[in-house]
Amino acid sequence: MTTTTNTTPNNAPSPLAPATGAQAGGDASGPDALRADDPRLALAKAAAITGSLISSVRPDQLDHPTPCAEFDVRRLLGHLVAVLDRIATAGRDGDLGAVPVLRSGVADDGWRAAWDAAAHDVQAAWSDPAELAKMKVLSFATLPAPVALAIYTSEVVTHGWDLAKATGQEPVWDDDVVGASLRTMRMALPAEGRGDEIPFGPVVEVPADAPLIDQLVGWVGRRP
Repeated sequence: MTTTTNTTPNNAPSPLAPATGAQAGGDASGPDALRADDPRLALAKAAAITGSLISSVRPDQLDHPTPCAEFDVRRLLGHLVAVLDRIATAGRDGDLGAVPVLRSGVADDGWRAAWDAAAHDVQAAWSDPAELAKMKVLSFATLPAPVALAIYTSEVVTHGWDLAKATGQEPVWDDDVVGASLRTMRMALPAEGRGDEIPFGPVVEVPADAPLIDQLVGWVGRRP
């Protein structure tokens, strides 16, 4: 059974979203307000949609397979939370190699709480706009902070799609976020040479006028 997840990503509250000037008690047009091109905003929108998906996962779905062959739903949830752990660690210039790829020890009914707590940690780690001017040492490259956040946002969106497919959900994707993720992955992930060193499947061709989410998952090797 497929269910439609009603999300309003442009307005949905997200614990990951850095406070705007108005939220902090100041002028929303002031220096603390998030600009539309702030990479933290796209990440917050992606996190809001993914949080809604996590909330709708049923206990009987946790052992279901997902389009990401190495994960069932439970392990995918653990990986998604770990992605936020990595983003927070990058914001603090920590050692990403010390962050597990799966968050473990979460009760089956505790995934949304774990997601929200991890999102709050990301917010704290990236609250200072000065972090966006830094180079960030990731596990696979050293990149400007905005590029690093864009890649992580793409990962959240892609695995959000995995979760939606595995659990029969049809979220309303934010085309601005998905479009930016598609552009990022086309630059960061070449179509050639995929395999052991580039752990992605071959590009799955989709029509040029296909929804942006289909184009994104097709580029990273999923079949929409």
